[in-house]
Amino acid sequence: MSTHDPAPDSERAPLELTTEQIMLIRQAAERLRAEFDGTFNAETIERYMLNSQELLQSKAKFAMWLPLLIERLTRDRLRALARLEVGTLGKPAVLFLCVHNAGRSQMGAGWLRYLAGDRVDVFSGGTDPGVELNPAVVEAMAEVGIDIRSYLPQPWTDEIARAADVIVSMGCGDACPIYPGKRYEDWDLPSPSSQAIDEVREIRDDIRTRVEALIATLELDRIGA
Repeated sequence: MSTHDPAPDSERAPLELTTEQIMLIRQAAERLRAEFDGTFNAETIERYMLNSQELLQSKAKFAMWLPLLIERLTRDRLRALARLEVGTLGKPAVLFLCVHNAGRSQMGAGWLRYLAGDRVDVFSGGTDPGVELNPAVVEAMAEVGIDIRSYLPQPWTDEIARAADVIVSMGCGDACPIYPGKRYEDWDLPSPSSQAIDEVREIRDDIRTRVEALIATLELDRIGA
């Protein structure tokens, strides 16, 4: 290997956090304790917070967004765990998966949140999460009134996959998780990576059509425009 080649993820040392970032993570833990009060005890929340931090910190290429990513991944894992342990109360859950969680899966999740509202639990993840969202994807979704800027790429985890009623894969192939008894949909869509904005708009509109069809099978009324 050339001395200029980047080290693979398995050899890369975890990124160091600043004092400010450590404080932000502590504040995030306090928010999660308040949010899930009555559902999980503080020890469970701390355990998932630490595990999410280890998972993300070991693979992250940049530390800037780590506090936000750790809080968001922990929240999604706790939401999923609540579904598994407490019950769904009739609300279905859908997990959108692609490779980098930076384009197709984020558009799918964005459309489902917009069209179905809070009557469905929506998750998304990547088998090899990217560093940031595809700017063209963010622009295309903003054109239809959907702001996904804060939904940074993140990995999927076991409890999130187990909590989902439907797993929609978008190009992650054999890397996508397989769980017996789950409903799977494989959406054959081109990657928006390096595509011009017009092509990204076509992918966006195709995903909306597919999400609308998915909603119909979940027997949810569409509430978006």
